[in-house]
Amino acid sequence: MSDENESEDEAAPVSKGLFWLLILGAALILAGIMVFVLVSLFFGGSMSSGVVVFIGPFPIVFGSGPNAAWLILIGIILAVLSVLLFWGMNKRRKLL
Repeated sequence: MSDENESEDEAAPVSKGLFWLLILGAALILAGIMVFVLVSLFFGGSMSSGVVVFIGPFPIVFGSGPNAAWLILIGIILAVLSVLLFWGMNKRRKLL
């Protein structure tokens, strides 16, 4: 019975760490949005935005502004790299 308690205790810090990474990511996204809004309000000028959202293996891509094509391209490249990274990590974990 003590083995079960030890394994549960060991898993808790990993879950808490992942939760805080999720919170940090959401906070960084909100901070970035606020920076874009404040810069456009105070300094004017044009602003571009691009978004890549994955729903399963299907990407949904959209953007606006004069540089949206470049932002979308960078977003797609980063999304593909992250999928490849997760795939490689999963494959490596199965080999061990």
